[in-house]
Amino acid sequence: MTGLTAVRVSALPIIAKIPIPDAPDWMAVAPDAVWVSRTGGDSVVRVDAATNKIVATVAVHAPCSGLAFGFGSVWAPNCQDLAINRIDPAANRVTARIASGVADSEGGIAADATGVWVVTDRAGSTLAQIDPARNRVAAKVPIERGSFVPAAGAGAIWVSCTARNLLCRVDTHAHRVVARIPVGPSPRFLAAADDAVWTLNQGDGTVSRVDPRTNRVVATIATGIPKRPGGDIAVGEGFVWVAAKGIPVTKIDPKTNQVVAQFVAKGGDAVRVGHGSVWLCSFILQELWRVDPNF
Repeated sequence: MTGLTAVRVSALPIIAKIPIPDAPDWMAVAPDAVWVSRTGGDSVVRVDAATNKIVATVAVHAPCSGLAFGFGSVWAPNCQDLAINRIDPAANRVTARIASGVADSEGGIAADATGVWVVTDRAGSTLAQIDPARNRVAAKVPIERGSFVPAAGAGAIWVSCTARNLLCRVDTHAHRVVARIPVGPSPRFLAAADDAVWTLNQGDGTVSRVDPRTNRVVATIATGIPKRPGGDIAVGEGFVWVAAKGIPVTKIDPKTNQVVAQFVAKGGDAVRVGHGSVWLCSFILQELWRVDPNF
């Protein structure tokens, strides 16, 4: 972060602030909505992207470890039953529970054309592929121990290995790790696009950019975010977005691999991009912010 001064969040172009009680946390973007888990409310809420209002609440025990949208459904890990809840948005209800296991509350879940992917054992050494046609685990992939968060993009599933400072590329058809890429210290949350995979490294607050054509780090970006757990990262609207406690928004330009804006204030921790907006969720403030990305 070269010579950039962070500014107060009051300068952020917030389109809407949506109150969500009971520790809102994980998010998933659907074609007409943003879904938010409430870890303190044993539920997932549906926020209509047209009205910026909560239009449904679906009971889910102990939601944790991310949310994903795919195959016309919302997929919500459950840290109480160690299962994945499948939510039908047409009915706003759980239609299946898949007994997969859930590795860690600070994990993730991803969906691509080949299935739904989640790390399932506490050691973080097994990646499961869920078959949405049968609502069951169809395959298990051995991965590096200490891996917890998958992401889909660039024709693969990518899994960050926090314990060994690696980004692993998984071939979804061969069901094996085909590349192990050294990145920054303690990577956990990540985002994948067609041309790059980005890891937020909790060990020093940097962001590593990996080229999926070469499976190599091509940039390491200093964000000014301190070493700490938590945080989140997303890609969309032409930029990379990082959220962290006390630093709700850090905007990275992928053309220059530089931070171009940063906002500080109470709040921050989760970020997603969709419906022409950046969505920021803060369990501290118990709010979801919809932000205009054009600043």
